[in-house]
Amino acid sequence: MSFLTLALLIGGFALLIIGAEFLVRGASRIAAALGVAPLLIGLTVVSFGTSSPEIAVSVQSSYIGKADIAIGNVVGSNIANILLVLGFSAVASPLLVSRQLIRLDVPIMIGISVLLLIIGFDNNLGFVDGILFVLLLIGYTFFLISESKKNQTKIEDDEFEKEYGKIKSLTPAQTWIVNPLFIIMGFVMLIFGSDLLVQSAVDIAKAFGISELVIGLTIVAIGTSLPELATSVVASFRGERDIAVGNAVGSNLYNILLVLGLSSVVSPDGLLVSETAIQIDIPVMIGVAALCLPIFFNGKVSRWEGAFFIILYVLYLLYLFFNASSHPLMPVFFQVLLYGVVPLTAILLIGLTWRAIRIMKAGKV
Repeated sequence: MSFLTLALLIGGFALLIIGAEFLVRGASRIAAALGVAPLLIGLTVVSFGTSSPEIAVSVQSSYIGKADIAIGNVVGSNIANILLVLGFSAVASPLLVSRQLIRLDVPIMIGISVLLLIIGFDNNLGFVDGILFVLLLIGYTFFLISESKKNQTKIEDDEFEKEYGKIKSLTPAQTWIVNPLFIIMGFVMLIFGSDLLVQSAVDIAKAFGISELVIGLTIVAIGTSLPELATSVVASFRGERDIAVGNAVGSNLYNILLVLGLSSVVSPDGLLVSETAIQIDIPVMIGVAALCLPIFFNGKVSRWEGAFFIILYVLYLLYLFFNASSHPLMPVFFQVLLYGVVPLTAILLIGLTWRAIRIMKAGKV
């Protein structure tokens, strides 16, 4: 890998992160000025903004025929959003989880993840599949708006005032001229950043002999998840915990429905879904999404649960690395996963599920 390739990779990430920040700042301030609830901002405006790097990278990749990077970016980002983003956010400060997320958004996230696996069984996401995803996103967004108006709570009102109260004092020029400029600048940076990132990622895959799917699942996915990580961790530190959790869950839904939807539509021959993605990576994504339910049922994500998420993510990355490089430690590592990590995780999940059932019977959710 040459110095130029590394520089282009870093430059692409920088443009994506700054562009996403500008986009989120402009869009969320406009939404706040219109009186949108903070959970809804997290699930829609902020989620769209922080998913914009995935949109830019995956659409660019699919358009030039690099389907593995597009698929790997989305699947890897969704895994990172839960295990890495929520993990670090919870370690920074225990997260509160709203009832709407438990009853509605997480089950939808799991269902959409399973739908992706089912549709991908023919190894292709075509134009019709992409249109279906986009239509589902439109329906979900309108439903969210309706539910948010019905279920906005005092906690959310307080959080709204804490995060966006100062916006009320902004002049109309600041609100309706400066913020749209932020949005435009953000989009321009995203376009240029995605082009640099995709080209450098392809070059890295060729230089090291690693599949583009693995590059998409790791380097590209982590890089495009940095806006979600920064947004959620900062929100967690500042006590805006609905935004932190809603951002991660909402981003996962946007990644599948919008990112893969648009990528499938613009791809000339549809997106080729590899057998590896169907057999391993998408099921891992579904398992991670399902893991949220028993943990969220307690109404919070504690520090130790956040640390557990991070450990699972490190183990997943190690698996990808050992498998891709045919590392001699792979057989031993696989045995550790199979006979150590999997049973311990299963025992933990049984305990968390039992806790969730007791909470549900008590009528707390």
